Amino acid sequence: MNTTASHQAPTFPPISTSPGVGFGWAVRDTMAMVWRNLTMLRRVPQLLVFALVQPLIFVFMFRYVFGGAINSGSAGVPYVDYLMPGIFVQTVTFGAINTAVGLAEDKNKGLLERLKSLPMSRSAVLGGRVLADTARDVVIVVLMLNIGFLVGFNTHTNVVKVIGGVGLMVLFGFAICWIFAVIGLSVSNGEAAQAAAFPLLAPLTFASNAFVPTASMPDWLAWWADRQPLSVTVRGVRALMLGTEPTDYVWGSIIWSLAITLVLAPIAVRRFRNS
Repeated sequence: MNTTASHQAPTFPPISTSPGVGFGWAVRDTMAMVWRNLTMLRRVPQLLVFALVQPLIFVFMFRYVFGGAINSGSAGVPYVDYLMPGIFVQTVTFGAINTAVGLAEDKNKGLLERLKSLPMSRSAVLGGRVLADTARDVVIVVLMLNIGFLVGFNTHTNVVKVIGGVGLMVLFGFAICWIFAVIGLSVSNGEAAQAAAFPLLAPLTFASNAFVPTASMPDWLAWWADRQPLSVTVRGVRALMLGTEPTDYVWGSIIWSLAITLVLAPIAVRRFRNS
């Protein structure tokens, strides 16, 4: 008597088993890799939970410990409203570490070598990882937005602009993932990827306007903090969610994100091919 298992393992969209050419071939392989990475996240939901721990610590620390001693620098804008766009952008920036760690671990386990032996698009492995991590960013940003509302954050514009602010920070997170893709392909394992990420993250997140106005900084540091990509993105999100910054910063953030992607994505693909 034949029996069937009550549960079947989830299936992935097929990766190409024969050579192909063209944009459609690359898209199909990329979406297969996106599905693979998202399925891994679904199997280990703790990864999503732990991704919220660090931004939550920053929210409560700056909102309730330091918040009373910091002036937002904008008349009529409470510090919590000034703070939360910075936390949102910081969250997607720190989340890009997963791209580096994931690729480094796949490389260490030999998975990248096996994928390179398949007749599939070389950009699909990296594109699938980055797009999956970007989809994860969307979920985390939405959760963080709701947490912000719980601690007193209020938007001063309309729903369309708030959604635009979410899109702006997700686009920036997508671009930053390509930087960390290069890092992940350049180191031997996940621990090394995490160690290599901090020297980049520190000047981006802490030497910025994410938590405090740059007017309080020394001139040489304020010059960097006003012009670096994370600060420009934070000001763009504030322009869309609070209306306290010129909308020029929205375009500035988009230009930064596109420039980072156009420069780093080909470097990452080339490194993957040569690794």
